Amino acid sequence: MEPDKKNIHDLVVVGAGPAALSAAIYTCREDIDTLLIEKGAIGGLAAVTDWVDNYPGFAKGIAGLNLSEEMRKQAERFGAKFELDEVLKISIEDGLHRLKMHGGDVYAKAVLIATGSDYRKIGVPGETEFYARGVHYCATCDGAFYRDKKLVVVGGGNSAVQEAMFLTKFASHIDMLVRGPSFRASEVLQHELNNHKDKITVHFNTTTDEIVGAEGKVTKVIGTDKTTNQKKEFITDGVFVFVGLDPNSGFLVGSGVELDEFRFIKSDIRLMTNVPGIFVAGDVRSGATMQIASASGEGATSALMIREYLNEMNREGTSSVKIEQ
Repeated sequence: MEPDKKNIHDLVVVGAGPAALSAAIYTCREDIDTLLIEKGAIGGLAAVTDWVDNYPGFAKGIAGLNLSEEMRKQAERFGAKFELDEVLKISIEDGLHRLKMHGGDVYAKAVLIATGSDYRKIGVPGETEFYARGVHYCATCDGAFYRDKKLVVVGGGNSAVQEAMFLTKFASHIDMLVRGPSFRASEVLQHELNNHKDKITVHFNTTTDEIVGAEGKVTKVIGTDKTTNQKKEFITDGVFVFVGLDPNSGFLVGSGVELDEFRFIKSDIRLMTNVPGIFVAGDVRSGATMQIASASGEGATSALMIREYLNEMNREGTSSVKIEQ
């Protein structure tokens, strides 16, 4: 059965975060038929980041949601099309890349995977049970529910420090549980954190062992002070976990696309994977720096590489799509 011509695109981008949106701006300006498929929010994690202070061009910073919205509008202005669905599998059929989705299959001459990453879980008792009922991974999304409440923030990296400071807008007090002896966050953020000593207490060398609740609500976190091996309890109304990100690459199982040991997608200098015609950009790429600015840059670079790939296919007369005009 031949693919429906209406469902064949020059480029299908999986994801709609900064890398994907930047790529679409470039490809659409080159008259490359581009479809973006997103299963969640357009803008990805950037859209739920409270404030972006290090994206070039915004001297006073910009809200992550606003930045994402402006990038979406720009991509649409050049002709980008969006579809809300989930890519379940990618395979090759009749010389095309076939993307299986809930709403039906689409086909592409080239694919850009820009699915980004998702919040990493800590895997302790109570985390799953109280998810969205006291356990959260997005301060911007859920912080306002905890006005004048006590909170626990788990993590010691940039995101944990940034989100903890944001949560001081609502919480009466925050206990930060840092597994190691010091922060992994940048010096700049650590300096900023010192301005919130009245609301944030940092507990180094402290593990998070269990999240406890009653009547469907979180009531406390049980941890261990690694320096004394003593258990500690932190009375709290909610827990925000910021311990890193995991790549959204599960749908590539069986596709032939090569992943590294952490399930990030490997690529060459052109940002193409080991499967010809499948490219990768942004936080899901092996070696990515996990910054919005670099994801946007990779999106632009991948767009130029995709243009060259499609041009080369046409020059060689080996275009994967043979459609009568």
